Amino acid sequence: MSEPVNNGRDSFSSRFAVIAAVAGSAIGLGNIWRFPYLTGENGGAAFLIVYLIIVISIGIPVMISEFIIGRAGQKNPYGSFKALAPGKPWYVIGLMGVVAAFMILAFYTTVSGWTLEYFYQGLTGNLSGKTDAELTVMFDVFLKSSFRPILWFIIFMGFTALIILSGVKEGIERYTKFLMPMLFIILIALCIRSLTLKGAGEGLRFLFYPDFSKITSKVVLEALGQAFFSLSIGMGTLITYGSYINKRENLGISALLVCLADTSVAVLAGIAIFPAVFALGGSPASGTGLVFIVLPGIFQKMPLGGFFQLIFFILLAVAALTSTISVLEVIVAYLAEELKMTRRKATIAATLMVSVLGIITVLSLGSLGNFKIFEKNIFGILEYLTSNIMLPVGGLFIVLFIGWSFSPQRTKSELTNEGKVKAGYLPVFMFIVKFVAPVAIALVFLYSLGII
Repeated sequence: MSEPVNNGRDSFSSRFAVIAAVAGSAIGLGNIWRFPYLTGENGGAAFLIVYLIIVISIGIPVMISEFIIGRAGQKNPYGSFKALAPGKPWYVIGLMGVVAAFMILAFYTTVSGWTLEYFYQGLTGNLSGKTDAELTVMFDVFLKSSFRPILWFIIFMGFTALIILSGVKEGIERYTKFLMPMLFIILIALCIRSLTLKGAGEGLRFLFYPDFSKITSKVVLEALGQAFFSLSIGMGTLITYGSYINKRENLGISALLVCLADTSVAVLAGIAIFPAVFALGGSPASGTGLVFIVLPGIFQKMPLGGFFQLIFFILLAVAALTSTISVLEVIVAYLAEELKMTRRKATIAATLMVSVLGIITVLSLGSLGNFKIFEKNIFGILEYLTSNIMLPVGGLFIVLFIGWSFSPQRTKSELTNEGKVKAGYLPVFMFIVKFVAPVAIALVFLYSLGII
């Protein structure tokens, strides 16, 4: 059995470490905040079924493609493309992934800071006794203020940087191996509490009993977009983490297990949220305010609601932290490998650069709110450019690279660990990355731009 490639790079020590780290990257606010409100707005079970089909048929093959590029290239996204396609402009896609990670971290850490604010407000009892209207005002006032949102941003960024400073094994692996099981335990506890509420059955019917008439082209495209957002496709994270996967690990099995963990968290979040929403008179189609406005009101109506509210916001913070770790690592790996910085200097430099843009992003929701580009504030611009343009384009060129440019023999070698494991799915995988995934991703891209 071949040993891991050792070119001075750290690597994950076991399959569990790979799954915990990569699932931690994929599992975040997209699963626990974005997935439930999209499910609520797009017909419940109908959306869930379409989403599951897309994750299995397209999400897993695209994830495997990124793993192949990372493990074969043994570098950050930019360096891996340069190593695998010397003299060709494919490295631009890797560079775009690094830039996308920089932009994503600025607005994602902004939202992550909100989870700490709401944990604090729950701890001090400031969420209790408030109507939905008062909770809405409270949320708006918080966003428009300057001090607290910036404070929480800096604290969250600091936690992220401290973990990254410790390296792959002692930092990313050590903390995600602890945080991911903790996340599942908290989520299951919330599910049990939600399911014991009188009237919870309506929420389960909404989530699992499909009305196929609700499936429209919009539902399909929303599900496709959510799959890419949730699985961290196209932002360089999976290529970077792929470069830390040793040659003993089965890439296909690893991708399958990561997608299983990621989807399980999304479904469990639905089970934790929708029975409570239906049982206590909320609306499943409450949009982005579902977590920060509707749920605090619902927790108040529950026995021991204050306790479970605190647990829920700890869950959100943990999910967000495992994602911010992975996104910062993309930037740090690039600076360390391409600019020959030490890991410490690269982490400090990346953290400071992201923090400057992040503080501007925080202020764009308040005192800088009047500064707009194409009618969007800085927060909106960063979210739109990354989610609607950079990630779909990155994902598209990643599958085109594996399907049409990269050596089929090298693809087979990576998937079979040089013939040591079986990969009977290889013909299906190649068909998907050559034909199905590019068309699907192009549709998401055109839909997000409003062209279709």
